[in-house]
Amino acid sequence: MPVAAIDDDTFVRLFEERGAEEISKVLDISIRSVYARRQRMEKKIGRQIKAPGHPGRVTRTGIQHPPKTDIEVPDGYVIIFSDAHYWPDLISPAHRALVKLAKKLKPKIVIANGDVFDGASISRHPPIGWESAPTVEEEIGTCQKRLREIQKAAGSPKLIWTLGNHDGRFETRLATVAPQYAKVHGVHLRDHFPDWEPCWATWINDEIVVKHRFKGGIHATHNNTLWSGKTMVTGHLHSLKVTPLTDYNGVRYGVDTGTLADVYGPQFTDYTEGNPSNWRSGFAVLKIVDGWLMMPQLCQVVDETHVEFQGELIEV
Repeated sequence: MPVAAIDDDTFVRLFEERGAEEISKVLDISIRSVYARRQRMEKKIGRQIKAPGHPGRVTRTGIQHPPKTDIEVPDGYVIIFSDAHYWPDLISPAHRALVKLAKKLKPKIVIANGDVFDGASISRHPPIGWESAPTVEEEIGTCQKRLREIQKAAGSPKLIWTLGNHDGRFETRLATVAPQYAKVHGVHLRDHFPDWEPCWATWINDEIVVKHRFKGGIHATHNNTLWSGKTMVTGHLHSLKVTPLTDYNGVRYGVDTGTLADVYGPQFTDYTEGNPSNWRSGFAVLKIVDGWLMMPQLCQVVDETHVEFQGELIEV
């Protein structure tokens, strides 16, 4: 059945009843074409068109997570942070700066781009020496407290959490040792953070992809945007940088959101063995004007009480 033969009302009904993958099979068109038409229809009817509520795909880790969240942002700010690795009783300068700027900018969206939760006590790596890691309960409580601070400062933004590999430790451990509890409330990380929408990736205006990780290495930001064909915002590598790429399609960016934690904090000192790390503490701010992404901006920690943002030294 060709897509042109489906009227708008039928398309919306099919999408909400069967989802994008099923429509693409029925109509014999690409999923990208299905999403493109959905985006046009959402603008036309003034509301979101959502697939039927399913638990999301099951990965090799056993974690269930919606694969993708699509968002339209015609104007406004999007704050994206990652790799907070929140630790009890520690509030990093980058976190304080994020709270301060969120209060000032009132972003439309705040995205926690992975590894909010560290999971030190349930790591697959053996402990080094006689290290003492916080318990899962302590970590969860700390994450809840820090995220509430961000949420309160930002006002009423859309809150999204793209899963990171450390976040995955929570459910992977349970799926390994107690798979019988899969449907019990509390065994999924999202159960403890109901205000934050979970997903593997967030697509903004169909041009910006936010996910925890893609390519690796020192040229990751370049390769991320080169191979995705999109502006791509990632975390995982803690490097905090923006890499522009220009071709016949125009300018797009590879962005690494650094780490919200102290780069020499207790979360990292043991497995880095005290070596210098080419990491930077901070986060990214996207500004969108009339649907156009301005060059991404970084907030970078300078010292324990100051950050740099937009060429200004800000006390935190």
